[in-house]
Amino acid sequence: MYAVPQSLFKPQVFFKPQALIVVSLLALLLSGCKEEAAPVEAEPVDPNVVELTNQLKTTAKVVTVGKSEIREVLRIPGSIQVDEQRVARVGATVTGRITDIDVVLGQDVKQGQLLATLNSTELAQNQLTYIKSMQQIGLQTKAVERARLLLEADVIGAAELQRREAELSAAQADLNAARDQLMILGMSEKAIQQLAQSNTIRSYSNVTSRVAGTVISRKVNLGQVVQPAEELFIVADLSHVWAVAEVPEQQIDLIQEDEEVSIEIPALGNNKITGKLIYVGDVVNPQTRTVTVRTDLTNSESSIKPDMLVSMIVMGKPTPRLSVPVQAIVREENRDHVYVQVAPNKFRLREVVLGTEYEGYVSIVSGLSEGEAIVGEGAFHVNNERKRKELE
Repeated sequence: MYAVPQSLFKPQVFFKPQALIVVSLLALLLSGCKEEAAPVEAEPVDPNVVELTNQLKTTAKVVTVGKSEIREVLRIPGSIQVDEQRVARVGATVTGRITDIDVVLGQDVKQGQLLATLNSTELAQNQLTYIKSMQQIGLQTKAVERARLLLEADVIGAAELQRREAELSAAQADLNAARDQLMILGMSEKAIQQLAQSNTIRSYSNVTSRVAGTVISRKVNLGQVVQPAEELFIVADLSHVWAVAEVPEQQIDLIQEDEEVSIEIPALGNNKITGKLIYVGDVVNPQTRTVTVRTDLTNSESSIKPDMLVSMIVMGKPTPRLSVPVQAIVREENRDHVYVQVAPNKFRLREVVLGTEYEGYVSIVSGLSEGEAIVGEGAFHVNNERKRKELE
């Protein structure tokens, strides 16, 4: 018989049923402590949505986006030009050589004032022809008188008298033609009468101004030989000038004659001068695809100079366009926005692209649809509320 060691035997422990229940509950509690509670997801908050407070409801006014009559503002570059109805391009009436120039550029002259003098052999020849025609008139008149006396004395026949009368008529026609030619060459009626009385040829021709105004161009020098077709001086009445601009053909339907316009002249400090469109062109320039428009400006102080650059501000014809009140626009980060209703009493900030502003309204190019509700007044206060919420 082998003896069994005592270490191989373990004491048996017996638990009561009540103790087992307690142990089980403790195990469940411990296992529950190890599990983390599942987090509850919070609803995301849109920072661009504002819910109107009771105070904001009193200042914010909700309007419906619709169409209104908008007049587009056109800013057209142009320049100052002389009034073509108040300008004279002065030239010589006869071929000759300039002997004197009596005015300088920029000088004010009166109508009929002497501008220059030239010496013309052509004028001298025509004066000589006129003098000879006058002498022929005298000879033919005496011939007719003698023929009448001879006819009464029965020395010649009636045919001879008729022949001499015909020669007198031809001489009279030559005299009239010579006189008309002198007037074409620039001689006045008084100068022709003096020529007839003195029979003295004066080969000098005067170049005179046809209008009262300012000499704005001089293209002649002493000793220069000039022709009647050449332009020697330009004299313009600058008490009225034209502002002329070129309107792109795509915008010409917005322009109408007699429309009031504003003219800005940078050289005069951009002071606005009001005028009316007196002309809208009927044809399109094929090179520039533009139409010429102009307005008349009063220039009593002569401060407006020809060829000055201008900006012509024209209000186009009224056309219905999608628009909102100017107060509805909020400027954020150099962009334009409005508050659009997304739910009762809630509005979201939305970016829009603006067009023309006119009489308290601004047209909408994109970003809104007709019929949407927006904050029309008080948008500034609504935007402040949104910023305040961001800081919280």
